[in-house]
Amino acid sequence: MTKGLNRILTTTLAFVLAGLWGLPFLYSVWTAFHEEKYSANFKWNAPLTLENFVQAWNAAPFALYFLNTFILITIVIVANFILCTLVAYAFVRYRFRWAGFAFALVMVQLLISPEILIVENYLTLSRIGLTDTIIGIALPYLNSAFGIFLLRQTFMSVPKSLDEAAQLEGAGAWRVLWNVYVPLAKPVYLAYGLVSISFHWNNFLWPLIVTNSPEVRPVTVGLSVFATVESGVEWSLVNAATLMTTAPLIIAFLIFQRQFVANFMRAGIK
Repeated sequence: MTKGLNRILTTTLAFVLAGLWGLPFLYSVWTAFHEEKYSANFKWNAPLTLENFVQAWNAAPFALYFLNTFILITIVIVANFILCTLVAYAFVRYRFRWAGFAFALVMVQLLISPEILIVENYLTLSRIGLTDTIIGIALPYLNSAFGIFLLRQTFMSVPKSLDEAAQLEGAGAWRVLWNVYVPLAKPVYLAYGLVSISFHWNNFLWPLIVTNSPEVRPVTVGLSVFATVESGVEWSLVNAATLMTTAPLIIAFLIFQRQFVANFMRAGIK
């Protein structure tokens, strides 16, 4: 009876949460595909329109915002893959003094909220003249303690026999890394890359602080400015712009949903 009661409570909670999340989403979709006069006046037979998306796209440089976001994510992901791989490989392959202490210092970053470092990071960028640049937005995220930890744990699971066999064939440290460790960690790279893309696509506070001109704004900041200043209270345009900015992530998740879950489960098991 207890199991049945728990199942009923769990199902009820799931429906409640789905309703709380689904109603705002349905309202956003409704207003995005209907004229402004229907945003607060629901009519099931109201005519659909795509004019809101056209007006929203023309009202702000969303093409530039998407391009800036793509460049930003590309820089961050490439830098993360390279730097996290090298650091994780060094912790696994080489035994040096204070290795455990150095790894503990890296892990301390996971305990520090990024918002705590915003003022100091902004002052640093101001001194070196990188404020209001895409490089300035990406600079604090070029390396990741979580990425180092994830790849280190993955590299530790690689059998030593593969490493030794490659060395007997005359492979050096670099060749062992790129031909043995990296190929075996491809599922982890994919899972970590998908999470990183989602995080940096939705990152808002740091880009908002470090950027001043629309030429370097990512899509999250551009959408915020569009919603609060440029479009006023025209909810149809605002929701249409919101759907445009979130559509790439939603489509990517629907396409790679199976690979995303499978790779994360495999990475978690390792």
